[in-house]
Amino acid sequence: MRKITLNYCPTIRQRVFHESEEDEVLYGGAAGGGKSCAVVMDAFFRCVKHPKTVAYLFRRTYRELEDTLISEAFRRIPGELYTYNTAAHEMRLINGSILRFRHCQSESDRFQYQGAEIHWLYIDELTHFTLEIYDFLRSRLRASEELHIHPVIRCTSNPGGVGHGWVKARFIDPFPPDVTYTEHILAEGISGERTLKYIPAKVEDNPHLSASYRLELAGKPEALRNALLYGRWDAFEGQVFTEWRNDPEGYETGKNTHVIAPFLIPLHWKRYRSFDFGYSKPFSVGWWAVDPMGTLIRYREWYGCTGTPNVGLKLTPTDIAKEIARIEKAQENGIHITGIADPSIWDASRGESIAEQMQKEGVYFLPGDNTRLAGLMQVHRRLHFDENGCSGIKVFSTCRDSIRTLPSLCYDPVRCEDVDTAAEDHIYDEWRYLCMANPLPNGEQKIRKVYSPLD
Repeated sequence: MRKITLNYCPTIRQRVFHESEEDEVLYGGAAGGGKSCAVVMDAFFRCVKHPKTVAYLFRRTYRELEDTLISEAFRRIPGELYTYNTAAHEMRLINGSILRFRHCQSESDRFQYQGAEIHWLYIDELTHFTLEIYDFLRSRLRASEELHIHPVIRCTSNPGGVGHGWVKARFIDPFPPDVTYTEHILAEGISGERTLKYIPAKVEDNPHLSASYRLELAGKPEALRNALLYGRWDAFEGQVFTEWRNDPEGYETGKNTHVIAPFLIPLHWKRYRSFDFGYSKPFSVGWWAVDPMGTLIRYREWYGCTGTPNVGLKLTPTDIAKEIARIEKAQENGIHITGIADPSIWDASRGESIAEQMQKEGVYFLPGDNTRLAGLMQVHRRLHFDENGCSGIKVFSTCRDSIRTLPSLCYDPVRCEDVDTAAEDHIYDEWRYLCMANPLPNGEQKIRKVYSPLD
């Protein structure tokens, strides 16, 4: 028997990735952690161990596949162990297992895999994919009992990209790194559990990288450096609202943070309600007050999300309006509230408009200004800190979905000056309508004083 040598010596963190037993694992964070290499070799190891199984290895485009995963496979896996079909992008091992290199660039591309039976699912650079694509591919994960295997998902990613928000919400926020998290599932009377883990990797974890590569990352602009060198998920290249700060040390003083501790809103402050409608995607309702300095303060929100990022509750306009009316009757003491909403809810081309349906329940709105770039600039101006550490917009710490989604938004890859609408931008949209209804002038921001309920 001839001895075959693999061109692969895993790092300590890559070995942790290979030895993980959870159902879903995300590996990465910083650049240079050997993510693509780890994905290819993990798929190879599983396919070698389990004959006649199939691994699907995804990147967003075939060009990215050729530059990363496919080239890594050719470099690492001995040629005598496989045959490669260039047209099909498939590597067939001598034991009957197959590594299939696939792409999924758009939402519609996912339907190419509707009949697929995926035993091992690998996705390189997960934040380049939407949650809809991920959930669909995950639904193809299955195997016949005769194979005696338990299908798993293994993903890698740096921070940033259209999927940054949902990936962070699924793998980063709920549990600490290197800790197994159990997700309890109950749907249609069927219960079960799924285990997840996030395995971080930094540049320092890869001894094969040169000092010049580390120096190159250290010299990048701050957001890119934080993402690629340190693997920080709260700052990344392409982030829209780099001004965003959530500093618990400032919750009481309101300085140098946009998130503040809740306080009792004075009855005489002007109130607003902003609204962005959604059905299969979330809707968003925000309640605001304007303090004596003109600062917009978001003190309550209702985000129509199932708990899975960017998945809506599928409530009708009537149901939403009834709940808004109930909340305001119980908590607003009869105070007048001015509603501002996306002007599209007045569209009656398909029958009674959303606005008309909500008016029947006593919930009224004025059409907001939906000019996208002007609205974006208004949100930027409101988030700006003056020399006293004060900003023109504040958020109660109880508004968790604003705190989660706003800093995760990235720029559109085509309309590079605008927010990517494929991301979870529904709360941002109703922020935009409210800011356009209370515009700040161009030029210097006036110096603000932080409102204190103790004054």
